Amino acid sequence: MKHHHPPPPPFSIKKLITWALYALIPLLLFHLYFHPLPLQQQQQPQQQQQQKKSISVISSQEVVKKTTGIISRSCNYTDGRWVLDNQQGPIYNGTSCSTIKDGQNCMAHGRPDTGYLHWRWQPRGCKLPRFNPSAFLNLIKNKHLAFVGDSMARNQLESLLCLLSTVSTPELVYRDGEENKFRRWSFHEYKANVSVFWSPFLVKGVEKSAALGLKNHNKLYVDVADERWASELHGFDIIVFSIGHWFLHPAIYFEGQEERVLGCHHCREDGFNHSEIGFFDVFRKAVKTTLHEVVERKAMDDGDHHQLVVVTTFSPAHFEGEWDKAGACPKKEPYKEGERAMEYMDVEMRRIEVEEVEAAKKELLLQQEEKKKKKMVEIEALDVTRMAWMRGDGHPGPYMHAFPFANGVVQERVQNDCVHWCLPGPIDTWNQILMQMLKTWNGRDRQQPL
Repeated sequence: MKHHHPPPPPFSIKKLITWALYALIPLLLFHLYFHPLPLQQQQQPQQQQQQKKSISVISSQEVVKKTTGIISRSCNYTDGRWVLDNQQGPIYNGTSCSTIKDGQNCMAHGRPDTGYLHWRWQPRGCKLPRFNPSAFLNLIKNKHLAFVGDSMARNQLESLLCLLSTVSTPELVYRDGEENKFRRWSFHEYKANVSVFWSPFLVKGVEKSAALGLKNHNKLYVDVADERWASELHGFDIIVFSIGHWFLHPAIYFEGQEERVLGCHHCREDGFNHSEIGFFDVFRKAVKTTLHEVVERKAMDDGDHHQLVVVTTFSPAHFEGEWDKAGACPKKEPYKEGERAMEYMDVEMRRIEVEEVEAAKKELLLQQEEKKKKKMVEIEALDVTRMAWMRGDGHPGPYMHAFPFANGVVQERVQNDCVHWCLPGPIDTWNQILMQMLKTWNGRDRQQPL
């Protein structure tokens, strides 16, 4: 028997297309899963560019935030590098300046290399103008500029005197105390005075002295300003504080009217049994006391006398070895960026000073708001620590003595000075930056303080 099958349905194009779509959709999804469209990849560079712009803006804001003080709103002079400049050397030398301390006159003492004289500080993104002595003298015309602190303050003062003496001879008009610790010079043509006040702690202190029974240590009263400079504060227009190295010496620390002993730093050698507390916190207390004294005394002044207070930050030493065991500083050129990290102590000393300057600014602002007084004093940090750290070649070294090897003395046995700076030398740059600070301050002074 034959079976009759029904005829197949007619072919449908619509159905074929539908089936093809059903088959292609899973394949397409499978492909997209493993091979996404490049849309996001095309957007990514734009997002990265936007992120880069954001990072750039934040960085710029941070830089401005750090430099919106009196130094500059557009240039951070403290961030840069030393560049070799054989075209322009120093504007004075070891024979043209008569006020160089003997131990820092490296040229006259026979230092044979001169490369250290030809490095110029180049800030990132801006230019530090060359020192102009005539312009500086006009900035301090009818004013009194005082350097207060230890031998680094004196080193910076003597650098400035040498720079200014290229156009006007300073006359020593006052001297008091041994070793020229208190002196004042006058530039009569400009009616300008420049002084130095010896105050190695800025707070009240008694330096070690066998006659006073202080054989190996100093005594510091950390909450009392040294009256030697504080009593004359009203007569200063510009004050440059510079301290640090004396805090490394053995000392006993006192605080309060009852002169309570806080502790000491390396004082056991003299038979004292005080707690060893180091010197970082004490250094902070001394800087805080100093700046608070400035703010408080200015608050009691009802006059319209404007002042600029500058704290030159810690200047590192460069002894290779112990300073009292023939340690030397033999480098002949600056450290390259990244060649050597800054020592922890140098970083901390600088950080303390910068932080206390910022704290004093806030105290000043609060006082100004409370008493509804105009701002009569500016407080700023002259941050030189990093640029100073890079210049291990700029110290007198063995040339703190005149011609130290003339008689065949073995170099390893000659005492070195790796703390102070040759004149001329890197410290002249500190005064270049100080001049820019004075320009800004003088501009504000004429317009009325902010």
